[in-house]
Amino acid sequence: MIKDQVSKAVVIGAGIFGVSTAVHLARRGVQTVLVNDGPVANGASGRSLSWLNSSRWRSEAYHRLRMAGIDRYRTLAHRYPDADWLRFDGGLTWDADDDGNQIEAAYRHEVSLAYDARHLAAAQVPAVTPGVAVAAITPQGAIFNPGEGWVDLPSLIRVLADEFEERGGKLVTDAGPARVIIEGGRAVGAATAKGEEVRADAVLVATGPSVPRMVAEAGQRIDDATPVSLLVTTKPVDAPLKAVLNTPRVAIRPAPDGAFALDSAWSEEEVEIRPDGSYGVKRETLDGLLAEASKVLEGHPKLELAGFGVGRKPIPGDGEPVFGELQAIPGYFVAFSHSGATLGLIAGELLAFEIATGERHPMLATFRPERFQA
Repeated sequence: MIKDQVSKAVVIGAGIFGVSTAVHLARRGVQTVLVNDGPVANGASGRSLSWLNSSRWRSEAYHRLRMAGIDRYRTLAHRYPDADWLRFDGGLTWDADDDGNQIEAAYRHEVSLAYDARHLAAAQVPAVTPGVAVAAITPQGAIFNPGEGWVDLPSLIRVLADEFEERGGKLVTDAGPARVIIEGGRAVGAATAKGEEVRADAVLVATGPSVPRMVAEAGQRIDDATPVSLLVTTKPVDAPLKAVLNTPRVAIRPAPDGAFALDSAWSEEEVEIRPDGSYGVKRETLDGLLAEASKVLEGHPKLELAGFGVGRKPIPGDGEPVFGELQAIPGYFVAFSHSGATLGLIAGELLAFEIATGERHPMLATFRPERFQA
């Protein structure tokens, strides 16, 4: 067994990557402080569709990492069999009826990877997964992926944060923006906006869309393609849908207590970014998303708005995750990626391994931050 070399770490950011890494460090016996600007899950993790999947096309290494991520969620589901915040009821997707429809090609690709996939005609869908308006499915059919699922990230983060504190970890919330302390060319801790300092052997920056800016302040570069995200939640509704739906005009994810979470590309494009950096969301956009969701649900139930979250969604410039230590600044680790839900548990596990042992894990070999330095 590899002996851990680090005895104390500080994690900046209490979204899924930060909390997951912190609890994995605590499990290894590393003294860990987790610092967040506000309450836990107050950033991108709180407005994520949180679809657990590795469907369609991506690099081989990224697919392997996502599949490992799903595996860890299955282990977690065994630990919490009655959880209403983690389910594996599959995912159903179809494309628009136009020249861009890729359902047949996507199905063949997924089968080539042994990714569990079924290409269904519209009439076959009700027997496989309930709650879908069959007439909304385009003539090219849909793909059902029975191994996919969803997680309610705020609920998961609270569970992990509780375990972190039970294991002796220190959680500091509402600390304002924190910065990494660099001395002698290496990271030696973090300082909060209130001037408090936490010294450590290693620091992880897991601040979602703020990661590129923070590393830039240290003279390093991570290319950034972060867009605006909008997640709408409905009031509970009596509808039988259990799978995650990804359709041309709306994505729908079941949520605890019978609610749904909704997002789409077109609704995000309608978000106004004001000169002061705040966001404006039109009521027509919210109503339009609710209407699109109703169209693809069996019986077209009336969906009512419960709330929405808007903000930046972390996506690296090349679309691939960014995990690991900055080559130029020893002790300075980063976590910056889309797919925070799917990767949340495995990323925390592997980052904790690297932070604690000083060794590089081969699963993260292609996701190093130094790829942006050339």
